[in-house]
Amino acid sequence: MMERVTLIMDLFERPTTHLSLEAVSRRTQLPRSTTHRILDQLVRLDWLCHTAAGYTLGTRALGLGGREIGHSALRAAAAPHLLDLAVRTRMVVHLAVLDGPEIYYLDKVGGRAAVDIPSQVGGRAVAHCTGLGKAMLAWLPPEEIDARYTQVIERRTPHSIGRLDQLHRELALVRRRNGLAIDRGECFPELGCVGLALRGPEGPIGAVSVVGDGRSPLELVAPLVVNAVRAVSDELLAAPPSQPRAVSGLAG
Repeated sequence: MMERVTLIMDLFERPTTHLSLEAVSRRTQLPRSTTHRILDQLVRLDWLCHTAAGYTLGTRALGLGGREIGHSALRAAAAPHLLDLAVRTRMVVHLAVLDGPEIYYLDKVGGRAAVDIPSQVGGRAVAHCTGLGKAMLAWLPPEEIDARYTQVIERRTPHSIGRLDQLHRELALVRRRNGLAIDRGECFPELGCVGLALRGPEGPIGAVSVVGDGRSPLELVAPLVVNAVRAVSDELLAAPPSQPRAVSGLAG
């Protein structure tokens, strides 16, 4: 039994991997009925999670370091494209993931200009005050936003969103912009950014942004951000033909 469980769990190479019952049965060469029974047991024990996109790693498996592995894979896939985006825009580029009501910075690229931006790899910021955070929050269900925030929201600057109804309106605007989120002095005074999320079957898995002077026409670099996010997704999605695509629905 343990050998069969190991065969199945070994298929989930990344936290973003999603596999159907048929794919698991075919790749392990186990009977479909046996595969289904083992998968059900793994779901009940939280080793796997069953979603509309298929089976993926559950909270128990992710608690063993899967989340950190996922962050490393995302950062590795994004690295060359972040550098290219920084060179093309001559601005500072961030990569971050959503962690509750905050964002967690995975990478920061921008040469000397990066010194002037008060963010750091491994640091955090309030999600609703940043383009990165708003880009990811926009793709969560409204009830999840309500669960993360109270009616009165923490403000970092006079330009920050301060109420839940304002946040919902802002996230609706992000969706109307095909996922592009703009921040002008909401997190750091005088600074602005434009961000776009990388989206998987279960929601946002990260976001990329460029940061600069809040008075500059940030919208002009939006197409470059879109191209960078698409390139990161293509890199992250590199997988054998039999493995379903793990990230989809990119804006733009």
